[in-house]
Amino acid sequence: MADVVIFGGHGKVAMRLARLLAQRGDAVTSVFRNLEHEDEVAATGATPVVLDLEHADATHIEEVVAGKDAVVWSAGAGGGNPSRTYAVDRDAAIRSVVATAKAGTMRYVMVSYKGAGPDHGVPEDNPFHAYAEAKAAADEHLRGSGLEWTILGPGRLTDDPGTGRIDAGPDATRDDVPREDVAAVVAAVLDDPGTVHRTIDFVSGDVPIAEALRG
Repeated sequence: MADVVIFGGHGKVAMRLARLLAQRGDAVTSVFRNLEHEDEVAATGATPVVLDLEHADATHIEEVVAGKDAVVWSAGAGGGNPSRTYAVDRDAAIRSVVATAKAGTMRYVMVSYKGAGPDHGVPEDNPFHAYAEAKAAADEHLRGSGLEWTILGPGRLTDDPGTGRIDAGPDATRDDVPREDVAAVVAAVLDDPGTVHRTIDFVSGDVPIAEALRG
């Protein structure tokens, strides 16, 4: 049994992930901003923790992750406001990496997006630009952190039922993936030490998740 912290605990991927982990016997702490979501988060089987990551300092985050086995970052500002996007998707994510390292919790899984990186190619006048820049910076900081990191790059997220099958790597032909399968990939990655220090882009496909992750 693992003891896992999920940041962004009221998100659609995070809620599915918390249920999966709790059902298999893991202890889950889900961190989210809005107190009104506490009952919904608790219903997944997770222990709810209210914390505004946009304004929380590294010390507060460290207190949450201390003594845990793994951290999953699935938080985000949700787009629309570039300054808040940078504050959450870049700055808060980086603070969480720093706090995790200070706490001595080595395993860290970042939910990013397919094609993230400094060469993302999103024009400055595109509304997605701030998010692309923020994720590139956060992902790169994680790679240099010394943690046992995995960065996951799912394609376009849908609410379709999961299939338990994906295609991973640059040759995948589809561009979408159900959130249910993204949660299943995170859960599988947490159990697979072979995914440490890997960036894994994936979309819906034909290969069972565990097999696809073996790459």
